[in-house]
Amino acid sequence: MPDLIRLEYRDVTMRFAQSAGPLTAVSGVSIAVRDGEVVSLIGPSGCGKSTLLNIGSGLTAPSEGQAFVDGERVEGPNAHVALMLQKDLLLPWRTVAQNVMFGVEVQGVAPDERRRRAQALLENLKLAEFSAHYPHQLSGGMRQRVAIARTLILSPRIILMDEPFGALDPTTRLHMQELLVTLWKEAEATVFFVTHSIEEAVYLGDRVYIFSSAPGTIIREMTIPPPTLPPKDMLRDHAFVERVSEIRDVMDGLASSTRAGD
Repeated sequence: MPDLIRLEYRDVTMRFAQSAGPLTAVSGVSIAVRDGEVVSLIGPSGCGKSTLLNIGSGLTAPSEGQAFVDGERVEGPNAHVALMLQKDLLLPWRTVAQNVMFGVEVQGVAPDERRRRAQALLENLKLAEFSAHYPHQLSGGMRQRVAIARTLILSPRIILMDEPFGALDPTTRLHMQELLVTLWKEAEATVFFVTHSIEEAVYLGDRVYIFSSAPGTIIREMTIPPPTLPPKDMLRDHAFVERVSEIRDVMDGLASSTRAGD
């Protein structure tokens, strides 16, 4: 039986209207993310990576081509798809527990059930003792854990993540990467992950797509072997270092060609 395709982009192009004329953000992109797979997308700034996530989440309709979730064309937001951004977007007037429960509260889940789900997630993320705290009382890493809990409580089939750890310090970022690997496995989620970090793309992804400069197109797809070491020890893993170097060579080539064209 063939692998189930959870998220698919078929020949997607996105143009934005500007006073100087249309700006093409992505061009002719086709990507298929299988059930339970983690796919990383990496490329230069402004190459349309976030645009693809917005299309997959139903927030933006492509100019050409189509996006599909579980074989159905994306025509708007989908309850089975969650989008997590770099900014945690926690509501400052709600406590940690209230922020986590916000989505299921909107869905109409019964109060006892949403409290039970939130408590379980907060305990798993080692945030239970901070459930009555407000966002301003938390560190950046803790706020991101709350944002993860708010995403996972919805039990999404597909999680779209846009540079969720970009603002964190290196040590906290490593801890968050280890945590995500564990949580994704437990939730059996399908993940499409955008990042600027080559190391993060390789560590988290089953496959990595490399995007060109704008307009973004796929210039390389790479399958990544499962990690054998935690992030803090990955520089000792030969396969990891080899993949990172290979991607860096491609990215350096992109940067060189861009400068040559200026």
